Amino acid sequence: MNIRNIAVIAHVDHGKTTLVDGLLQQSGIFKSHEAVQERVMDSNDLEKERGITILSKNTAITYKDFKINIIDTPGHADFGGEVERVLKMVDGVLLLVDAQEGVMPQTKFVVKKAISLGLRPIVVINKIDKPAGEPDAKVDEVFDLLSDMDATEEQLDFPVIYAAARDGYAKYELADDNVNLEPLFETIIKEVPAPEGSKDNDPQAQVFTLDYDNYVGKIGITRIFNGTLKKGATYMLAKADGEKITGRISKLIGFSGLARTEVDEAVAGDICAIAGFETIDVGDSLVDPNNPMPLDPLHIEEPTLSVVFAVNDSPLAGLEGKHVTSNKIQERLDKEMQTNIAMKVEQTGEGKFKVSGRGELQITVLAENMRREGFEFSISRPEVIIKEIDGQKNEPFEHLVVDVPDDFTGAVIEKLGKRKADMKSMVPMGAGQTRMEFEIPARGLIGMRTQFLTDTKGEGVMNHSFLEYRPATGTVESRMPGALVSMESGEALGYSLFNLQERGDLFIEPQTKVYVGMIIGENARPNDLDVNPIKGKQLSNVRSSGADEAIKLVPPRDMSLEIALEWIEDDELVEVTPQNIRVRKKMLDPTQRKRAKK
Repeated sequence: MNIRNIAVIAHVDHGKTTLVDGLLQQSGIFKSHEAVQERVMDSNDLEKERGITILSKNTAITYKDFKINIIDTPGHADFGGEVERVLKMVDGVLLLVDAQEGVMPQTKFVVKKAISLGLRPIVVINKIDKPAGEPDAKVDEVFDLLSDMDATEEQLDFPVIYAAARDGYAKYELADDNVNLEPLFETIIKEVPAPEGSKDNDPQAQVFTLDYDNYVGKIGITRIFNGTLKKGATYMLAKADGEKITGRISKLIGFSGLARTEVDEAVAGDICAIAGFETIDVGDSLVDPNNPMPLDPLHIEEPTLSVVFAVNDSPLAGLEGKHVTSNKIQERLDKEMQTNIAMKVEQTGEGKFKVSGRGELQITVLAENMRREGFEFSISRPEVIIKEIDGQKNEPFEHLVVDVPDDFTGAVIEKLGKRKADMKSMVPMGAGQTRMEFEIPARGLIGMRTQFLTDTKGEGVMNHSFLEYRPATGTVESRMPGALVSMESGEALGYSLFNLQERGDLFIEPQTKVYVGMIIGENARPNDLDVNPIKGKQLSNVRSSGADEAIKLVPPRDMSLEIALEWIEDDELVEVTPQNIRVRKKMLDPTQRKRAKK
């Protein structure tokens, strides 16, 4: 059997998962009677709703006499660690570039990794059916990007395919007819090198992703570099820290389409899943116990942001969630750490857990999943992780790229300037848009997205990826407006909200349960204001002309988990329950808050 291993890499929303869909459908892996849904690789609910890939997943298709292992990778910077590991497991990459948007920050991030590993890309210019697309200009952009990254002559001589993944066709030249994806299959077989290594050598395999099954425990998804792995045979697991454990493979699982089938053996060059080693981890090698030759351990990106998950202690705690105790929260976080190696968790106090990750999105995805499973907890404001290097405090910096309509560039530059951003380039993109690139401390980005969308009337696009650690800069401006804080407990009434809405933006509607210290809106001024949202109207038996004026309420601002996390300050918390997301002060009692301020 001839094997080819490829990863699909691109910026978020350039069509990776849709392309894998098309390849699966046209390889005839699905029987004619199987009903197949759209974006079939995005298996979890959150991935489907947001239209993003969170976990890298692998599938295998058969085309003629070839088995092609394809790994679909995430495009978000927060999940960059996933992409980096996957690239070590493949022999070629499909680099997708949107015919209209061109090369984006995430594209640069993943291409840099691929080039440094010596992989030669197959460039797929996707979405060529977009009216504003410029496929040929984008090929030049990719060429410039690769030459900036010191690519070799061979890497610069990359094959190009034009495609519209959604409509299921690919072609060698723009003038060709739109038929099917065959040109892409042929290019993969021709241009991606066959895996090195021989099945006759001693076994060598490396784990690059983890899965978990309640029956067999931890499963390691593994690329075999040499030799053959057999079910039931004994191997040595060489861990990254040098520890060596001998054990047997209890289950060996092969991939075909979306199905996983148990197999008796897998040979060099293939990708398979193994179970039977309890302590298996990403980067571990499986080798021959008599002649162990472990592979180099994988470098895993370090977290740059942390938040504190804590037990919910608000007056409304325990009314909605099933799991509310610190033991349950700890169990769930520990379970997450078994398969998610880019995150870390440590207990910092009674019922408090510090969770560190690569970005806000990664942390909110975890929180959203927990919330759907019936957990109740509170989250503090995200903080960046400071590192001491040579006795000096260093903080993470990000490379930020924004596409902004021309009318709003001034406002955006001013806001970013206050957050210590340093502009590196400004290029007109045509169609009334400008692209600007900045280097900015990661903490300057906390709370920036909401502000940015307001300033650009929802038309701006902002993307960032981790750059490096640098010496810490001065203070960064935080949220300007204060909060409207409830000073009573009960149910909010329309009459009092009507009178409060001129004070600022409200987050709640009538009949919402409120408690002392809960934040019900954003004050139009910089200070916090204690207000009473449950005050009813004084009724009397005397008629008055203004008695029956209709109450008109402005719809409340929708506080999703991400927006709430960005909005809060250091003395505030987000309370997360299966049905509600509330914002509150850490100290609920107003007199205590005043005392603490002094």
